[in-house]
Amino acid sequence: MSIIILVGAYRYYAGLAERFGKTKWHFGLLAIGIYLGFQLLFLFSYGTYIAFTNPNSLNDNNYAGFSVVNIVSWLFAIGAVYGVYRILEIRFKKEASKSPVWEIEEIGSEHTKDLP
Repeated sequence: MSIIILVGAYRYYAGLAERFGKTKWHFGLLAIGIYLGFQLLFLFSYGTYIAFTNPNSLNDNNYAGFSVVNIVSWLFAIGAVYGVYRILEIRFKKEASKSPVWEIEEIGSEHTKDLP
């Protein structure tokens, strides 16, 4: 299931990068890093919590299948990927909304600032 989510996140971020003229694979790898990072952070936090509350339960755990913990960690990781996507989208829209006319007018202003 995680592989399907990773492929979807990669394509989602690559589409965002393509829309704003950025390098697609950089943002695709960013999506994978965010997803795996939040997955590991959540599962590590859960394992630490379980270790402190019931030390004997560590011998019984099996995270290979579908469990409530895995599903919740997928949801948190997907939420984190979507949240960072929205932040990047807003930032890229702000960058794109800069008028090139202002940039053209600022070209000569740097040299005239030093003149008395």
